[in-house]
Amino acid sequence: MSQDAGRNGGDGGNAGWDPAIADLDGFRRAQRLAYRCAETIAAQLRPGITEREAAALMQRWLAANGANDCFHQPFAWFGDRTAFRGFIGVRHLGGFNPAFYPGGRKLEKNMPYILDCAPTLQGYTADIGYSGCLGSNRILEKLMDDLLEYRQLILDLVRQRKHLSEISQAVDRLCARHGYEPRHKAYPFQVLAHRVEKLEADEGRHLSILNFGVRNIGKLVGDLARGRREGWSPLWSSGQPSDHPPTPGLWAVEPHLGFRGVGAKWEELLVVTAEDAFWLDEDVPQVRRWSSRGLLPLAQAA
Repeated sequence: MSQDAGRNGGDGGNAGWDPAIADLDGFRRAQRLAYRCAETIAAQLRPGITEREAAALMQRWLAANGANDCFHQPFAWFGDRTAFRGFIGVRHLGGFNPAFYPGGRKLEKNMPYILDCAPTLQGYTADIGYSGCLGSNRILEKLMDDLLEYRQLILDLVRQRKHLSEISQAVDRLCARHGYEPRHKAYPFQVLAHRVEKLEADEGRHLSILNFGVRNIGKLVGDLARGRREGWSPLWSSGQPSDHPPTPGLWAVEPHLGFRGVGAKWEELLVVTAEDAFWLDEDVPQVRRWSSRGLLPLAQAA
């Protein structure tokens, strides 16, 4: 089904809101802003820059280009920190593990990096992850190639209305077949994805605590409370709380692979309606990369 067709179908489902009748253009603008930020700062990275400095560059770029709030402030991870070495799930929430936050690690030649930002633009929030390397890294290239299969798998299973926990478990099995570590297990609550919601639009600057935007986290907490009453969760994982069909809404999905101290991921918004699902935008860096390497036509033909 096309994206236009998807926007015309379905009721609200058990999450009570169907993006098929929502304005997706605002979310698409926010996501494109986030990717432009990552690509712009990636082009400026040089040996010796620290994670903290790279994250600050992203923060300043986003503020200068219209973002006035966030789901979280920008993150940057370099070297083996891209594989989340020493990161342990929920301990990151509330800042208990400072390793999660951008630190003093310096970028070196042929070192992989991940840039992650989640700006809010006129009330619309995106959350993206961008992997790259300052030079070349064969392991990273292989991880980034293989991430195409995860994007296709997730969409196919959501369209089949498999339970979210089943889909996350299928991602775990695919990681095992590839011999990779599912490093999204190191995120708070071991999430593969989380929901994002529309906020009230205004021109003011908004508060962040421990790098997370108060308004967006407030929406997520509200979804947690509502979902607990209605039998769904806004935090998508392999666990029991996600043992339900896909709920309509926008989901920031981020399969994160690790292998021999190298990590790679993409993160982008998946639109789930009552009847269908589609990626918010096909003009994203990872899709352009797969197409340029001749991977996308082959995968589509298969």
